[in-house]
Amino acid sequence: MTLYPMTAKGADLLREELKYLKSVKRPQIVKSIAEAREHGDLKENAEYHAAREQQSFCEGRLQDIEGKLSNIQIIDVTKMTNNGKVIFGTTVTIINLKTDEEITYQIVGQDEADIKNNLISVGSPIARGLIGKSLDDIVNIQTPKGTVEFEIIAVEYI
Repeated sequence: MTLYPMTAKGADLLREELKYLKSVKRPQIVKSIAEAREHGDLKENAEYHAAREQQSFCEGRLQDIEGKLSNIQIIDVTKMTNNGKVIFGTTVTIINLKTDEEITYQIVGQDEADIKNNLISVGSPIARGLIGKSLDDIVNIQTPKGTVEFEIIAVEYI
């Protein structure tokens, strides 16, 4: 059995999506299928086929979420002592030593990753390069543009 590491916030978001799919989306789809059936011949009924496709997608997503929730390992760094070490769930600020560009990332589970919000997957090259390192360490991270040297300037357990 594979455990999926996840932050407490990520687990809450998955639970909310599950609740929405079960209590709102699924009933809407059932209603759409019933309405489409009333139109008669199902072979050429585009609304019926679209609703069935939506139903299939929804049920697949429900199974996916339920499977992940049954195998998650919630890691809450806010309850840990900050020793300056980069671990799953920490928020890390790094500075590119060549460009002086500063960026902050939170290392999260695969399902939580959202680069637009600076949430990076624990399996990403940047996260893999940072995990296990400590505040003030210099790290070399392989990027598409080659190896880049960064300094860890902040490690937060928030």
